[in-house]
Amino acid sequence: MENQRQKVPEASRKSAFLPTSSGIFCTRPPAEELRLSDWFHPGLSTVWGFCNDVSATHVGRRSFQLSRELTCGTDPQDRAMRKRPDVVTITDWLAPVIWEGTFNRQVLGRYYGRQNLTIGLAVLATGRTADQYLELFMRSANKHFMSGYRVVFYIMVDALPRLPDLEPDPLRTFKVLPIKGDRWGDFHLTRMSSLAEHILGHIEDEVDFLFSMTVNRVFQNDFGVETLGASVAQLHAWWYFKNKDIPYERRPKLAACIPFGQGDFYYDGSVIGGRPLEVLTLIEGYLQGVTHDHKNGLNSTYERHLNKYFFTHKPTKLLSPEYSWNAALRPPPQVWSVKATRLSRRYF
Repeated sequence: MENQRQKVPEASRKSAFLPTSSGIFCTRPPAEELRLSDWFHPGLSTVWGFCNDVSATHVGRRSFQLSRELTCGTDPQDRAMRKRPDVVTITDWLAPVIWEGTFNRQVLGRYYGRQNLTIGLAVLATGRTADQYLELFMRSANKHFMSGYRVVFYIMVDALPRLPDLEPDPLRTFKVLPIKGDRWGDFHLTRMSSLAEHILGHIEDEVDFLFSMTVNRVFQNDFGVETLGASVAQLHAWWYFKNKDIPYERRPKLAACIPFGQGDFYYDGSVIGGRPLEVLTLIEGYLQGVTHDHKNGLNSTYERHLNKYFFTHKPTKLLSPEYSWNAALRPPPQVWSVKATRLSRRYF
């Protein structure tokens, strides 16, 4: 079933027309802005964790103010959710880190349910990876990814795949997008450059938010609207729990270099998300870095380029390792609910 949604021009989105039960169209009033403190409730100690002296800096004072906003509500359900002092829940640039137990699904559902959203999920499935992983990815995503919201699945392929038989759903649209072969034989370069072409060609006009994920993934629990943001980064399941030998690019001549002694988190390159044009900006930054290194006879990894981008362009929301857990690892006590699991890394 082809998606019939049309994007409303930016200047007129606040007065978008909506059908009523009588068939008469009416205008939608401007959506009330959702404040972070309305839905996000981390533990107090984790908010303070990034500020050694809350009275000494602007960031410190803002962190202290935000900590009070996020922990001083009166709603009994909110108080019950304030139980994640065991993990980092706020970055030092004040972006939320989404863990199970930190967000209010009901508040988010009421807010986003009024927004008439369309969310895109792009996946590259070529050769053996399509044969091995695509059906499992599609079946699990169809069940758990943004359940109850309109979703467009963009399946980027080098050969026409046999898609699994899925139950018809008016909220689910599947689009098969051809790619133009491997760029320099690099999986990630192919994935990113192909996605950039499709964002510019049509995706930016079709969806409000876009995620791109590798196909070696099985969704296990609800991957919902708590993950939506302008620029979304995924924390790495292994490196989040390590505090030394983080594999940033340290060679000064490479575009992905983060100098010794610097760095925030280490991000998992298998998931990126945000507004379509924000995702496009990330991809352009990655491609510029690859081109720079290639011209100089140098080479780094996709994930290191991604980490350099997020080091210089801070994401507005971070997803905890629960959203991209490694199937080879046993979840530690901090991981309460695995939303999606990454399978073999052989081809990724």
